[in-house]
Amino acid sequence: MLAAAGVLPAGPGWAFEFKYDGVRAVTTVHDGQVRAYSRNLNDVTTAYPEVNELVRLLKGRDAVLDGEIVALEAERPSFARLQQRMHVASPSAALISTVPVLYYVFDLLALDGEDLTPQPYATRRELLTGLELRGDHVRVPPQFSGVDGRTVLQAAEIAGLEGVVAKRLTSPYRPGKRSADWTKVPLIKTQEVLVIGWKPGEGRRAGTIGSLLLAVYDHRDHLVFAGHVGTGFSDSALRHLQTELSSLVRATPPVTDVPREYARHAHWVEPVLIGEVAFRNWTPDGRLRHPSWRGLRTDRSPSSVRRGVFPSPAPEVRGAMVTPDGEWRVEVVSRAGVESFRILHGDNVVEGLALDEVEKMLSQRGVDLRMLRQVGPAA
Repeated sequence: MLAAAGVLPAGPGWAFEFKYDGVRAVTTVHDGQVRAYSRNLNDVTTAYPEVNELVRLLKGRDAVLDGEIVALEAERPSFARLQQRMHVASPSAALISTVPVLYYVFDLLALDGEDLTPQPYATRRELLTGLELRGDHVRVPPQFSGVDGRTVLQAAEIAGLEGVVAKRLTSPYRPGKRSADWTKVPLIKTQEVLVIGWKPGEGRRAGTIGSLLLAVYDHRDHLVFAGHVGTGFSDSALRHLQTELSSLVRATPPVTDVPREYARHAHWVEPVLIGEVAFRNWTPDGRLRHPSWRGLRTDRSPSSVRRGVFPSPAPEVRGAMVTPDGEWRVEVVSRAGVESFRILHGDNVVEGLALDEVEKMLSQRGVDLRMLRQVGPAA
């Protein structure tokens, strides 16, 4: 079952869990044997031998569990750190010791042969808690019910976590389905992308990758250009990417709408390698604004890489400025405690801007930021 992005639900009937920055895994424990499967049903048991601890913790019981595999850094889940394990099918003892993983179990799908997926989330979660699964590598994360979800979201932000998942207490578990009964509210925006090419680096990155060219599938199932990313890479990630891309070479771009400035000197590849970026927002022409590379996603399929929709609560307008003729308006807005600027001009709205970006965009259109006058948020 997959969560749908949405607005944080209010009112009774919901529980809230922290959203962890890792990879999804369903595990089966039967007759003392553990198998772990990724979201696209690949067997990853040997990649994460830590899950074998479930046999001891379950004390001879059979179960099917759903959860997230994470690697911690400074006591917080780190997707960058997890990358060191994600591409290793059979990790060495040294790697397991250096980069151990935790399995956060958040749902119980079957117990001792009984299918629990039709049962309400509240029932499944109570049964899961009763199993007392806490070991060196297995944990049941907290859940919060009867509380204001905004408090949980604020706690997630303070703890440096990825966000919150709200779960309807009465919802069954729908295998493989995305449902608003599980609503994810991320604190950072992330987007899965397909790598369609790369451009050579300069300076310190001479001889390797300077930036990756990206694409996503749109609502018509057309692969479309989504911009480029040139930050967030470690040296080891660049080496791994170079190896992966070397066998995917093609002569022409796999999409038709790559602007000339990106296509110049580009090396094209088949669009099968899936990555994830963090970004600020989408530009009006469908490009990722300020993306930063987070890593490859081996637990996804290329056809699933679609432009995400990120509904969020209505922003709180903290202040506003307008030009003397009223044509341009700049607002200071706050979402989940994070402040940014947005520009409004006619029907156009550009959000998630820093002040220097506001000044630059207005200047390009012949508007001097110093000429704007301050008005009330509702004016």
